[in-house]
Amino acid sequence: MTTTEQNTQPLISLTEDATAKVAEMLAEEADEQLGLRVAVRAGGCSGFSYEMFFDAETSADDHVASFGSVTVKVDSHSAPHLTGATLNYRDGLQDAGFSIDNPNAQRSCGCGQSFS
Repeated sequence: MTTTEQNTQPLISLTEDATAKVAEMLAEEADEQLGLRVAVRAGGCSGFSYEMFFDAETSADDHVASFGSVTVKVDSHSAPHLTGATLNYRDGLQDAGFSIDNPNAQRSCGCGQSFS
């Protein structure tokens, strides 16, 4: 895994499976400016929820890291909530899709997309 960081060390890391899946999805978009934005927003059943989407914009205060061909962007408001987190991807009959292992989450709900 090679990373380049705009602001200090990478806040969030990606597993090999997550990197491969995001790279595959980005290739389908055919826009080299796109990166994966991972954010935390107020809401959800536990207080905060995760958002992930492709974004071509990069702000000066974004934390930016590269994992192979995948660029990950985290805004400065989400950064404290995502420091040390890992984005995973599983492809199977159970627990398929993306999930975030977050050491900052004191508790999470059953949906896996909300935490406090």
